[in-house]
Amino acid sequence: MTESINISDMRIPDASAQRILSIDTMRGLTLFLMLFVNDVYTPGVPQWIGHTEASVDGMGLADWVFPGFLFMVGMAIPYTLHSRRKKGETNWQVFGHIVFRTISLLLIGVLMVNIGRLNAALTGINRNLWAVLLYVAIFLVWNQYPARNRRNRYFAGLKTLGVIGLCILVLVFRAGEPGAVSWLTTSWWGILGLIGWGYFVAATVCLLVGEKLIPIVGIWVFFILLNMLSQWGLLESVDFLNPVFGVVISGNIPSIVLAGLIVSLILRRTAKPSVRTVFQIAALGLASLGVGFFLRQWFIVSKIYGTPSWAMICNGISMILYALLYLIVDYWQRYRWTGLFQAAGKNSLTTYLAPDIIYYSCWGLGIPLFFYKQDSSQLLAITGSVGWAFAMIGFAVLLSKINIRLKL
Repeated sequence: MTESINISDMRIPDASAQRILSIDTMRGLTLFLMLFVNDVYTPGVPQWIGHTEASVDGMGLADWVFPGFLFMVGMAIPYTLHSRRKKGETNWQVFGHIVFRTISLLLIGVLMVNIGRLNAALTGINRNLWAVLLYVAIFLVWNQYPARNRRNRYFAGLKTLGVIGLCILVLVFRAGEPGAVSWLTTSWWGILGLIGWGYFVAATVCLLVGEKLIPIVGIWVFFILLNMLSQWGLLESVDFLNPVFGVVISGNIPSIVLAGLIVSLILRRTAKPSVRTVFQIAALGLASLGVGFFLRQWFIVSKIYGTPSWAMICNGISMILYALLYLIVDYWQRYRWTGLFQAAGKNSLTTYLAPDIIYYSCWGLGIPLFFYKQDSSQLLAITGSVGWAFAMIGFAVLLSKINIRLKL
């Protein structure tokens, strides 16, 4: 990597200065749906809301929500990199931030995945308490503290306390049974880890290639083909790399994030919202849907298996939905209803992680907050989880107002 890399190849100067409200709105909407489907009691709701089994050719609402968020991760990348370049950061500094953010997401993802494995007797601490302390430490370490504040030493102390807390929690962690004790494992990277790998690929591509649409489309197609080869079992020669780089090699997650990056680059080619841009994004969405259903001849639609047909159908849905939001929010300027979703979109990591503190606290203390999780009334199960999702978005907004805001 050299200093000749140009990620600020801006075709339209105003495109970066004007915030695209529909990006934060859709990111907030996908977060809302993530909170909803993560909370909903599957036995008590219609099947189309939940996840489809791995071997079943099909998908429900929950099978689109995560790739919808991955798509939005890709959309944010050009704006984030351009912002860092405007601050005067070199290419190496920008890449360093990409690596740091990726490692942070991988670390948090692995720690979250291992909560369910913890053996309280071997660890010497209750699982729910360990989880609450873990999230508190995460917030202490990665919180965005006020800059140039007279309490900077106090904030540094909180960050140090969080690091020490994480180290202690990791050191005492034990899983398994007496005689077969195990430590933390990376059987998979967790949701945040998957986001981390997808972000790393797409952000690095954008850093190296710049905002050149055609080469990035070519790289997107490469990862779609890689996903196909992986599903056909033709990449066995690199299986030894899978424990670390399996998410990248499979091609599935990177292809979804790159799809969002491409749509973002389309947006940045115009100075202001236009119907033409809406049609371009919608047309790409329809094409992606067509490719997804075409690939269904060889690959079932399966989130669990990460098939290319599933990825392309999800990309198509994301593109068409985003085109509609872009038309309503940015072109027609109908954005008054988006306030709560925009706030959540701007604080996505806080919105996603903060509810877990409440979950584990309630479970540990035996507080019957989740009475609506039952299978006798679908209406109660659904409205309860919808209310929970709205409450958790509001909770994240409240935290941001008191300067509790995660930022990697």
